[in-house]
Amino acid sequence: MTGEKSNFLSLAATQQESVAFGNGKSGTIVGISKTGESLSRFIDGVYLVDSLRHNLLSASQRCDKDNLVLFTSNHCLVVNMDTEDIVLRGK
Repeated sequence: MTGEKSNFLSLAATQQESVAFGNGKSGTIVGISKTGESLSRFIDGVYLVDSLRHNLLSASQRCDKDNLVLFTSNHCLVVNMDTEDIVLRGK
């Protein structure tokens, strides 16, 4: 999930659904699509959430889509298990 529209490679509008956060607040999902560096290195099914101030990543959802998620003390990598490409680097 992200609140930054410029992170998307493409974007499709959704019916105004909402998502609940762990702090008891919620946000409106206004779009869904792909985000990443290019069409060959992307994460699919990312929500654009109105007024979300941080990018949120579900490690378990990435693993469910045949990705390997690796964490160190200050970095995160998401690796596509089929192609062995790094699809996301985070801090």
